[in-house]
Amino acid sequence: MTYKAPIEDIMFNIEHLSSWAEVTELETYSDITSQDAEAVLDGFGRFCSETIAELTSIGDTIGSKFDGEKVILPDEFKTAYDQFVEMGWQSLPHSTSHGGMGLPRALGAAATEILNSSDMSFGLCPLLTDGAVDALMLAGSKAQKDHYLEKLISGRWTGTMNLTEPQAGSDLGRVRTKAVKNDDGTYAVSGTKIYITYGEHELSENIIHLVLARTPDAPPGPKGLSLFIVPKFVLNDDGNPGERNGVNCISIEHKLGIKASPTAVLEYDNATGFLIGEENHGLQYMFIMMMSARFLVGIQGVAISERAYQHALAYAKDREQSPPVDRSSNQAVAIAQHPDVRRMLLRMRALVEGGRALSIATAGWLDLAKNGSDEQSNSAKPIAEFLVPLVKSFCTERALEVTSLGVQIHGGMGFIEETGVAQFYRDARILPIYEGTTAIQANDLLGRKILRDKGALAEEFTSLIKETETQLQTGSEQAKMFANKLAKAREAFQSSLNWLIGQAENNINATYAGSVPILMLAGNLAAGWQLGKSILAAEAEITQGNNIAFSKEKIATACFYAQHILPECELEKTRITEGADSILNAAFAHLET
Repeated sequence: MTYKAPIEDIMFNIEHLSSWAEVTELETYSDITSQDAEAVLDGFGRFCSETIAELTSIGDTIGSKFDGEKVILPDEFKTAYDQFVEMGWQSLPHSTSHGGMGLPRALGAAATEILNSSDMSFGLCPLLTDGAVDALMLAGSKAQKDHYLEKLISGRWTGTMNLTEPQAGSDLGRVRTKAVKNDDGTYAVSGTKIYITYGEHELSENIIHLVLARTPDAPPGPKGLSLFIVPKFVLNDDGNPGERNGVNCISIEHKLGIKASPTAVLEYDNATGFLIGEENHGLQYMFIMMMSARFLVGIQGVAISERAYQHALAYAKDREQSPPVDRSSNQAVAIAQHPDVRRMLLRMRALVEGGRALSIATAGWLDLAKNGSDEQSNSAKPIAEFLVPLVKSFCTERALEVTSLGVQIHGGMGFIEETGVAQFYRDARILPIYEGTTAIQANDLLGRKILRDKGALAEEFTSLIKETETQLQTGSEQAKMFANKLAKAREAFQSSLNWLIGQAENNINATYAGSVPILMLAGNLAAGWQLGKSILAAEAEITQGNNIAFSKEKIATACFYAQHILPECELEKTRITEGADSILNAAFAHLET
């Protein structure tokens, strides 16, 4: 199952959609050029293609195993991880103050895509470590940063996020894990945590668990949660791993996909923990890690989609079956020549490129929000926070469609494991679930980012899209066509927005019945917006005589998106404005409790 990192398309998105000019003017990134970025990603792409991509079928076939004491991964995973650490790839997007390369967020997003396209089971370990680094950078004490960040950023230690428990699910207010303060200022942490990705393994020297727990006098519900560092091995005075802490894996899950990524059940028995920040602020701090993880999971959706697309395209160009429908030949031709296979391939490509454009653009907003001037940050932060749930849910839900189309293009061979495409479909299925299901992302978008300010932020989002429409209307006939389709999609969003806000005061159930449709409508619209900006950039490249073949393909893909995917915004509007009654009022006795 070969893979080639799509460096040309990634760099196009970084240079034209990630606010690259503004980001590289920031003091944090002032020494970085696009040539530097391309060189780093090109090297990383080769490493992933040659080393990590080889793990895909191995991990799926052998998986991770628990022998009652430790988790065992295929030997090839340990060899690859050691190389990954030795080459410094974990450090790519992190601060130079603790040993990172200090590259912009857009490069980190691109690297996450490349790594997870190569093998998502492997990529999950660095992804969770990135989240732990982000949480400690923003909420950890100086001592905690000094003790943990350099080792996490190097990849010598890995990080996890310990949120939920058997009785809690997504309702973190029901977390029962206890943390009792010791005389020395540490805490004794006891409880059971489930669904802990890479919660136990032998790849790294230590595992740093970030654990939500409740102190004895904490208020009930989510406001009573605190966040603790609980290392697998407690550190010695010299900062190196010492004795085993009171945290043990008691089992790992048997899963539909990502079989080499160990999903652990962890038992904490008076484990030594270290409070991050203040008591009862744990969920606030954990949201830092969750925000990072949700964004990166959305990129995983793009990643697995890209891998499925490459596989399907190679098969469709090689597999000969049936003469063409126009009878231009009496011989069987490659199935890529058949109109409906072309439709499926182009849909896969358009969804991949739309998701990539959206995620890399969002990375630029996130960078400006974090590292920009006060004016830049105040402008960028709300848009970045609005876009993150779109990246997470639109890209992961569409990954199910893209990977399913990959199976369909292979026909009967797609249903056979040896071709490899079924694995992409199985691996992708977790993405709309973990780090907050699609419904949780939808409730966040609707409740916190639309209803709370009565649509003011959403209107700002649409005003940015209007600017792009105006610019497109001055371009080619293709650009004008795209502008018209984008305008209709935006109008569908605004009509839906007005209906939801109007219903909220008197019929909140009807409003939330449209939460996922408004999320998917907004995601589709946002990806389309970025592809519209791609047309502007590609036409400018053609005018200048640069990258003409690539730019024409970029425009063609965007036009397909405009004609085949953007119109689905109207369908979502219908679901929102006309579909609530059939959800809420129909007499479905079997649903009553």
